[in-house]
Amino acid sequence: STGAVKMQPKAEELKFVTKNDGYVHIHPSSVNYQTRHFESPYLVYHEKIRTSRVFIRDCSMVSVYPLVLLGGGQVRMELLRGDFVISLDDGWIRFVAASHQVAELVKELRSELDQLLQDKIKNPSMDLCMCPRGSRIIGMIVKLVTTQ
Repeated sequence: STGAVKMQPKAEELKFVTKNDGYVHIHPSSVNYQTRHFESPYLVYHEKIRTSRVFIRDCSMVSVYPLVLLGGGQVRMELLRGDFVISLDDGWIRFVAASHQVAELVKELRSELDQLLQDKIKNPSMDLCMCPRGSRIIGMIVKLVTTQ
């Protein structure tokens, strides 16, 4: 057989995009520097530095549902060209949902989690696992994240 085999990018060629800085690279001192493939295209990072170019350090891959449920900003849902799109951070991050029901359920679960965390802040002694509402919300999140 003939043909080209797709090669994984070299560590120094791998780049990601941030809202404010454009392309960023994983710093050579980072544990993930030699990682050439991530299952999800999204990373969270702790530190961003600019030397010869912009680098991120202390980064971890994050999949879609944890990003939607725990990421900052409001979750919005809209219909674009026949697809139900869930967006974060005023549309900077977008995901296509499998259906309208999935998009609505994810949006509602995020809203319930936000409210549960507000309740916990108001009442720090509240045990989320013993509270029926809290244990249901946490159980659904665990199920969603572990089965995605």
